[in-house]
Amino acid sequence: METSARLLRLLSLLQARRDWPGGDLAERLGVTTRTVRADVDRLRSLGYPVHSTPGVAGGYRLGAGAALPPLLLDDDEAVAVAVGLRTAASGTVSGMAETSVRALAKLEQVLPSRLRQRVNALQTYTVPVPGGGPVVDADVLTAIARACRDREQLRFDYRAHDDVASLRTVEPYRLVSTGRRWYLVGWDRDREDWRSFRVDRLSPRIPTGPRFTPREPPEGGFAAYVARGVTAVLWAYRAQVRVHAPAEVVVQRVPPTTWIVAPIDDRTCLLDAGADTPQLLAVYLGALDLDFDVLDAPELAAATRRLADRYARAVTEP
Repeated sequence: METSARLLRLLSLLQARRDWPGGDLAERLGVTTRTVRADVDRLRSLGYPVHSTPGVAGGYRLGAGAALPPLLLDDDEAVAVAVGLRTAASGTVSGMAETSVRALAKLEQVLPSRLRQRVNALQTYTVPVPGGGPVVDADVLTAIARACRDREQLRFDYRAHDDVASLRTVEPYRLVSTGRRWYLVGWDRDREDWRSFRVDRLSPRIPTGPRFTPREPPEGGFAAYVARGVTAVLWAYRAQVRVHAPAEVVVQRVPPTTWIVAPIDDRTCLLDAGADTPQLLAVYLGALDLDFDVLDAPELAAATRRLADRYARAVTEP
């Protein structure tokens, strides 16, 4: 590989990951660690702030400079960034619309025509659904993300769904987006349990608190925890059924973020579903067009029998 091409490849790798051991970079580039050191020195001479740590476990990291270095994107990455910027321009984060449009204009100016056509095709034939979720402040998202990254306790004023205000102290772990709403998942130190919080309802108090030792995440992970909470709020009645189909098939047929699918084996999965009444849930489950078993839910079992009898009568010949 020519030196100039190798430098571009090295810069691309440094942008793709926060820390790189020297041996890993050498293996990716097909050179020696000595050559990697020489190439890093060349990048530094061009103004790129590449930091290094000495020793056997040492490595390299691309630091923040006085100006944003040019990004090296392949075709799919460039299209993904452009589509993401267009989505952000009409999203639920305040202050992002104008900034996203400016960044998109700069990106499209340097996109090759073949990529610009792909982006424009996506934009032309995509119709957004009107009426998104509540708008959240970009600075609030940034402050929360920084506290999650640095593992620092976060204190914030919170307004619950019943409009009751409180001061919370939380070990923040993840931001979860459902597409319409943003949630913070964290360990509530006062209640000694996991909690999720609507980001549009909280106001962080800066500076953040002391650092904390990470805990094991809630069962199923952070996204599943939020999904369970959303389901509990949305539906007055919930039940579990065993569906005789792979989890990946069932996921495509159920409401996203509100019904939870967990694989049992290659042919069955557990579905945690909800509706306003057992009768409605029986109808929804029938619409899956898949065999299922009702598990320890007598109200749902009775509603399913009544529905089955009604359907049987509907097709019985006089």
